Amino acid sequence: MQEFLSAYLPILIYILLCILIVLLIIISIKVIRTMNRVESIVDDVDEKVKSLNGVFNVVDAVTDKLSALTEVISDSIILFIKGIFKRKKRKLEKEAKNKEEEYDEEEE
Repeated sequence: MQEFLSAYLPILIYILLCILIVLLIIISIKVIRTMNRVESIVDDVDEKVKSLNGVFNVVDAVTDKLSALTEVISDSIILFIKGIFKRKKRKLEKEAKNKEEEYDEEEE
């Protein structure tokens, strides 16, 4: 049994290693082909994205203009509302001042 294993086991191992090497070569060739396909797909997608780059720039410019416009409109509305409240506050202060003056005149 010992002689059988020492004679045929290295041959069996060499055959298995040869099969393994062939399988690894086949797998590596398939991986290279797949990577080439993926590279072509990525290049195609890159071209399409570059063609849409102008559209994205236009959309970006429009959104910037709209945000600036809405900011101006909201600022003007806020200033208008503040102005209304300041007028009411000044009016109330004047009325309070007038009442104080009338009260001071009545005391004298």
